[in-house]
Amino acid sequence: MGISKVGVMGCGLMGSGIAEVAARSGFDTVVREVSQEFLDGGLARIEKSFGRAVDKGKMSPEDRDASLARIQGTTELSDLADCDLIVEAIVENLEEKCRTFAALDELAKESAIFASNTSSLTITEIAMATQRPERFVGLHYFNPVPVMKLVEVVRTLATEDEVLTSINDYVRATGKEPVACRDNSGFIVNRLLVPYLLDAIRAYEEGVGSVEDIDKAMQLGCGHPMGPLTLLDFVGLDTTYYIANIMFEEYREKRFAPPPLLKQMVLAGRHGRKSGRGFYDYSS
Repeated sequence: MGISKVGVMGCGLMGSGIAEVAARSGFDTVVREVSQEFLDGGLARIEKSFGRAVDKGKMSPEDRDASLARIQGTTELSDLADCDLIVEAIVENLEEKCRTFAALDELAKESAIFASNTSSLTITEIAMATQRPERFVGLHYFNPVPVMKLVEVVRTLATEDEVLTSINDYVRATGKEPVACRDNSGFIVNRLLVPYLLDAIRAYEEGVGSVEDIDKAMQLGCGHPMGPLTLLDFVGLDTTYYIANIMFEEYREKRFAPPPLLKQMVLAGRHGRKSGRGFYDYSS
């Protein structure tokens, strides 16, 4: 498939997971962060994840050591120059993504494939910041990356057939399952999931049920592993609010409009598990 060395831009929660999966699957991996502090934090997260896998018997100590040896951390964009595939997992900001890809376009080899892990922005808009839109795709992983099997593969009007084939082969080689998506804001999962989550907030606003009962109803009545309000706390209310605004801007449909309560909770700093408080209290 022509992919042997993978670059990852960003070593946060998603980027470190993408790098971990690549290295564990036998690919030499270079992960880049903007500062040594952020890089060290991401690499520590990867090492801890490998350690848990060894403790659970899902990975041998020898495989852990070999996988860690395949990962190179850097703060220099130029260290991605000889990668065959470069996946971006930085902040969900269009201008920042375009700026980063434009700089990388000057450094990367001509045959390199670019991919964005964006969950809501359109791939075409990002790809047009480069001189290689025909070698640009969306690769939307799900959190936690080492566990979740799905990867949404987004093809634009410009993406070449051979690039799509290589990407699908790569995704399967890392133990994931690709699904083909059109280049629409939200792709498949968020286009269906975000309105559901927003409706759950509206139901709570309107007094349909308590937080606990809404969650319990969807778990026991529909077989969901967690209720929508618990899921919102897990994903992050600030993240959901940001994605919903992008999708509403794209489609101008009421179902994508963030409810007032979501905005108020974000402004109050109640972002879910990561802040200690969302629809539930995690301070203890």
